[in-house]
Amino acid sequence: MRHVPRKRFGQHFLADPAVIAAVVEAIAPKPGETVVEIGPGLGAITRPLAARLDRLSVVELDRDIVQRLQREFGGRIDIHSGDVLDFDFSVFPQGFRVVGNLPYNISTPLLFHLLQFAPLIRDLHFMLQKEVVERMVAAPSTPAYGRLSVMLQLHFEMENLFEVPPLSFEPPPKVDSAVVRMRPIRRDLPDGFEPAWFGQVVAAAFGQRRKTLRNSLQKLVEGAGGARAVNSGKLLEQAGIDPRLRAENLGVEDYLRLSVALTCSR
Repeated sequence: MRHVPRKRFGQHFLADPAVIAAVVEAIAPKPGETVVEIGPGLGAITRPLAARLDRLSVVELDRDIVQRLQREFGGRIDIHSGDVLDFDFSVFPQGFRVVGNLPYNISTPLLFHLLQFAPLIRDLHFMLQKEVVERMVAAPSTPAYGRLSVMLQLHFEMENLFEVPPLSFEPPPKVDSAVVRMRPIRRDLPDGFEPAWFGQVVAAAFGQRRKTLRNSLQKLVEGAGGARAVNSGKLLEQAGIDPRLRAENLGVEDYLRLSVALTCSR
């Protein structure tokens, strides 16, 4: 029975054999590896992965697709039925790999969800909206560089592998896509680093990206320090950062140094 793609799930099924082959080649799965596929859909990538692996796990929300997968693969794959945004990836062993043609409507929150599991993951290969991939890999002082760039580059080394046109999918999306490879970075974090606070500093900086850092961060400093709040410009200077710069001018290491320096305002 033909499955009708559901807009509420953001379903665009990969159908181009050449692109499927290129994705699988980029992943290069090997027997003995633990691989988790997010959103297997109609199985375009699932089939070649399952053929090369001893065991494949998939996470799928659509119950109709879950039933199709059960009929086709039986017990040859492990199917986790549910919302991937709530899924606990720590159930998999250290060094597991993640792949998927991600629903574009949840791609950003899913990437942030996966951040907490980065130390457990060997690598990730995702098909995403081209614009999102460009933001993920963007360098400082470029138009695409933003909060997503900083938050992901703190944890991952990323590479835009190749682009995929809309006609490679059924139904075709209205945007171009791209495949990205993500590898976790084992970064030495400075003393005093707090992940949640780092996220707040980055969000505040890019929340008003046209303003200088002196101005965009002042409200955060005042809110954190109350009556004891100091001038954000002084804190920036103490961190060795020019207060006249804007959010997009700082690299990940700058934000690390800045977040630690700003802890004294709390």
